[in-house]
Parts: sequence; C-alpha cells; structure tokens
Amino acid sequence: MSEKKHDHCCSHQDNNVHNTAKINENIDFSMGDSRWDSLLIEDMDCPTEERLIREKFKNIEAIETLEFNLIKRVLKIKHRYTQIEPLQQMISELGMQAVPYNNQILHESISAKSTAMLIIAGVLAFSAELMHYLSAPSFLIIIASLLAILLVGMPTYYKGFIALKNKALNINALMSIAVTGALLIGQWPEAAMVIVLFTLAEYIETLSLQKARNAIGGLLSLAPTTADIQQIDGSWQTVNADAVLLNSIVRVKPGQRIALDGEITSGQTTIDQSAITGESMPIEKNVGDPVYAGTVNGNQAFTFKVTRITSDTTLARIIQRVEEAQSSRAPTQRFVDQFSKYYTPIVVGLALLVALITIPSWIMTGVFSIDWIYKALVLLVIACPCALVISTPVTIVSGLARAAKLGMLVKGGVYLEQANKLQWLAVDKTGTLTVGKPSQTDYLSLDETVQAQQIAASLASHSDHPVSLAIAQAASENLLTVENFEALLGRGTKGTINEQTYYLGNYRLMEEIGVASTALSDTIKPFEQQGKTITLLATSANAIALFAVADTIKSTSKQAIDELHQLGIKVLMLTGDNAYTANSIAKEVGIDEVKANLLPEDKLTIIEEKIKQQQTIGMVGDGINDTPALARADIGFAMGAIGTDSAIETADVALMDDDLRKLPQFIRLSKATRQLLIQNISFAIIIKLLFIILTIVGYGTLWMAIFADIGVSLLVVFNGLRLLLFK
Repeated sequence: MSEKKHDHCCSHQDNNVHNTAKINENIDFSMGDSRWDSLLIEDMDCPTEERLIREKFKNIEAIETLEFNLIKRVLKIKHRYTQIEPLQQMISELGMQAVPYNNQILHESISAKSTAMLIIAGVLAFSAELMHYLSAPSFLIIIASLLAILLVGMPTYYKGFIALKNKALNINALMSIAVTGALLIGQWPEAAMVIVLFTLAEYIETLSLQKARNAIGGLLSLAPTTADIQQIDGSWQTVNADAVLLNSIVRVKPGQRIALDGEITSGQTTIDQSAITGESMPIEKNVGDPVYAGTVNGNQAFTFKVTRITSDTTLARIIQRVEEAQSSRAPTQRFVDQFSKYYTPIVVGLALLVALITIPSWIMTGVFSIDWIYKALVLLVIACPCALVISTPVTIVSGLARAAKLGMLVKGGVYLEQANKLQWLAVDKTGTLTVGKPSQTDYLSLDETVQAQQIAASLASHSDHPVSLAIAQAASENLLTVENFEALLGRGTKGTINEQTYYLGNYRLMEEIGVASTALSDTIKPFEQQGKTITLLATSANAIALFAVADTIKSTSKQAIDELHQLGIKVLMLTGDNAYTANSIAKEVGIDEVKANLLPEDKLTIIEEKIKQQQTIGMVGDGINDTPALARADIGFAMGAIGTDSAIETADVALMDDDLRKLPQFIRLSKATRQLLIQNISFAIIIKLLFIILTIVGYGTLWMAIFADIGVSLLVVFNGLRLLLFK
C-alpha cells in the first residue's frame, strides 16, 4: 500500500525537455525484442505529466507505444529495452517515480502527522488574518504566516520547482509563483491562507478521486483468494486461488463466493450472478452448468471442475476490459485536453500583461502601486483549468464502472458518450428478441420412401444453430454418420449420408439447389403465417420433408422496445428468417421496421445504408452471423456475453446476460453521462471566465481565486461521482 497526497492537475505550456536518455553506468540500456510493461507513477494524474512524459520519450528509438491511464496513474509502455530501469530513470528525471504495476489498487491517504500539520497551519493562517484585522505588530503576522507556509507549502514549492525546471506550468508552479508574489508585495496573511486552503482542498479532492479511481477495483475483491481443492487421496485442502490448476475439483459450501470459473461436477444449487450480469435473481445450476468467479452460491454445496485459472476468469477479463476502457480518450475528454493546452498559456500571458501595467501606471502617476501585480497573481491561480481536466475522466470512469456493475461491459468512453446519439437500433431475432431455444412443432414428409427425420437429425446434430438443435432433439432415431459436412452461412447445412448428398436449410437454399417450386411454396406458407420457421430437407433432385420450428418471445422484449421508443430510438429487425415469422414477432413487440430472409452480408448492407443516410445506428446480436454488422454499426452490442470470449473481446458493448432491457438502461446511462459532462464543463468555464473578468475590473482576490479553482474542481468531481449511484 502506498501513501501519497494527490497532486492537483492542470495543463501546461509546450515543453522542450531533453529527449535523449542519460547514460548511467549502473543501468542496462541494451535492447531486444518488443515487450509491454506497466508502471505505476503516483505523481502522474493529468495531461501536464502526460505531455512531459510524451515529450521526454518521443525521440527515443526504443520506445514504441505509450498508453496512459491517468485515473489509475498507470503508464503502459511498449519498448525494446531488456529491463525497465531505463524507463524508470528517464521518468525520475522529470521528478516522478515509477514502479512496476501488477494490478494493485492505489490507496492514498494522509498520515496523522500531515493532518496535524495541516490543522496547525490552518490555525496559524487564521491567526495571521485575525492579527492583520486587529492591526497587531507586523512581525507577529509575518512569523505566523511563514510558519503556516513552511508547515504545508514545501511539497507544493518542490513540485512547482520540478515543473518549472521542465518548462511546464502546472497548479503547483502557478500556486508557488502566486504565493511567493503575495509575500513579496506584503500580503503575508493572504499568502498563508491561500496555501493552507490549497492543501486542504487537495486532501478532500484526493478522497473523492480515490473513489472514482477504484470504483471498478471493488470487483477485484469479489472473488475469494482461496479455494478448497480435492487432493489425490480424496481429502480437501484450502489453497491460494492463484495456485489452482485447470481441471482441479473445487468444493463450494452454501453461501460461499466462487473463486474460479468452472463446470459443476456434482450437486445442484442456485447462484447469484449479479457480480457478472447485474441481475440479482438467482439462477438454478445443475451438473454440467457453468459457474463464474465472484458469484455467490445459494444454500446447497456442490463441486466443480476448474475451466479457467484466476487470471483468465470472466470476472478478470471484465476488470481488464474496464481498465483498458479507462485509458481511452472519450470525445469530450479530447476536447478538454485541447482546450486546457491553450487556456493556461493565454491566461498566464494575460497575467504578465496585467502585471506590466504597473510600470506605465508608475510613470504616469509617480506612485508605485501593487494593485496590478496583485491582480496578476490572482490570474495565475485562475490560470489552471483543473476543474475541466479532472471532471471529464472522473465522470467517464464513474460511468464505465457503474455500467460494469450493472452487467454492461463498455469498450471505452467513446461508446458511453456515443450511445446518447443513437437514432436506430438494429436487432437480430433469434436469441435477442426470442428465447433462442426453439422447439420442433410440425413435421411433414414429402417423400415417404426416405427416413427424413433420421437424416435431418443427423445433419442438424453437427450444427449449433438453435433451429438445427430443435430438429436434432426432436428425433428419436439413432443418428447416422455424416461425411463432408458443411455449414452454408445464412442458408443451412449439407452433408453426405450413405453416399447421398442431403441439404437441410431454408427456402433460399432450396432455390439455390433448384428444387423450389410453387407447390413447395404453397405448402410452406400456412406454417409461416403462424410465425413458424421452416426448414426443408432435400437432395439435389427434390424436397424430402418439411420441419416447422417455433421460438418464444422473451418476456422482457416488448418492455425493452417500449423503453427504447420512449428514448426516441427506432428499432429495426434484421433476420435470416422468413418474412411471415419476422412480421408476426415484430407486430407483437412493436418493431418499427423489418428486414427478413437476410444473409450476413445483407445485414451489413442495411447497416451501411442507414449510415449513408446520416443515421446513427447500433446493432444488437448474439451469434457469429452478426459479426460483420456488429463491427460496421456505430455501436455493436453483444447479448449474453457471459462466458463468451469473442463477445467480450470484440463487442463495443457486451451485455453480460440476455435481458434486452439493458439496452435502454445503457442509453439512459449514456444520456446521464453526457448531461453531467456538459454541466461540469459549462460550470467550470463560466466560473473561470467570471473570475477573470472580476479580477481585471478589480473585484477579484486571492481568496476568491483559490475558491474558484479548488472549489469548482471539488464540485465537478462530486458531480461526476453521482454516476456511481445510477439505477
């Protein structure tokens, strides 16, 4: 655990730092293959330090890629050094210390000694103000003020010196200049009170930022650090979860949290999976069912076989994805970073001009006045856009963390913001609007000489499509051997049985092989009008049998569609199923537009058409067939991603269960995030501009400046943290 006081952040001027690593005989600068290393840099918490490091590393051949996570204060570096010591040395030259990062949580606190010093300094500063008001002897006011500054101001002066040494203007540099200037013009009590208030505000800000920084860190504590493992002799031993190997048998007692992912080998129970899915309703589990790390067992004991080690569990991958998302720049954050890059130099330049007015004023009046110098010092304190820089990442990270705890895994802040702009949402039918586990309802033989059900079940058993599974499960006959099996994307399957090639698929496949006819179409139509999905078995010569399969609509689908409509979002169904079935389901749940009989490439084409029409569209799916459309949509949502590697890795937003109501919930979260970002940025800019004007016209004071800077920073941080309570 590290103990560290938070450094207030701000922007800075362009840096011209030395870009060549200094040679140190004790450090190995040899290079090899590219590698990734993560460093925890406690003094790095805003674009000031980020730009310093980028400038330091930009011309060094061994440095290939830099990825910054300012909230966690972690720098991920792709480099070709054989050791990390060269990186640590170069960072130390910037006045910052870097240590290897191993997913530890950064716990910040202020020691009892520091707290006592802050209290004493506060009493001294207040006493100096009181003595000044009562016209006490000057030497007493000066002693009290200097003692207060010495007690709590030295860290600020040191960090300010490091910043100025590297040609940067962060809050510590600006505050150091302002306090020193106040002392030089005789404003002793005000200088002391400003540095005390600044230190106090930093302490409060540290606590608030800690909550945002470790909002997702709470997930780490969900999975137990130990597990009961069965030994070779049948006995049980409690071991560290990190040491558990694949295929080990783990015992879970009633009420215990599960330590690793696995598959139940004995017993049955109910499990609360809310840590992963956000849904607190317990799920029944039996032998063969999957279990996940961090979830809570019900009132029955069971054993399971480990299928994933601790570093590869679903929970671990969720945490990794959220941490990666925290590192990405959301659009608003990029705007703020650019704004802050120019804001500080402009205001510092303005402060310099204001200070220089003292000279012509002195020449013209013959009287030397400190008024313009004082105004310049006030402007220096206002010059740091801390509230702007802090508010955006805190708000975005709070939103990402809350989404994860609600069972929605977001790839980055850009998607959290962009969902607010969605106009259309395209949804797949099977497994998204429907349960995705259809059953065979009808069978019609078109050629009595063939054992159609046995052949169809044999072909269907090789496919994992829900319709094929329903046909396979309905057959009572023994399955036949299938050779040369081939999945025909969006149409069905084919394979050879007893030297005869059979086709099992939709009507489009029948058209392709030349067995479609008006009579066959008329036979199919009554079933399709009932909303059933038709699968046909055929050879290249004729159709052999018809299988009707029906799926049930999820109980939550209509409510989800209604909520999307209330948010102003239209819903488009894209399905490979027939038009009758698609329209029947669409009418029942309230879909705005239906496109049926689609191949995967057709879904992609429709998504592209919407985008060409300047429509912002999201795509929701749960299968491989949806991948092209998911990738092309402005936001791709993967349903039921729990336990699915590909969905967690590739989807822009992975919904950890199959409850469609998470879609409107995510969009409401996006709108809330956007609203808070606008509130914070507008409030911070307005307050800054207001105090600049007040200062120039003569009403601004150092007290007001410190409240304008620190006060607004605290307000926007607390406002952003409200997302952690989003329902």
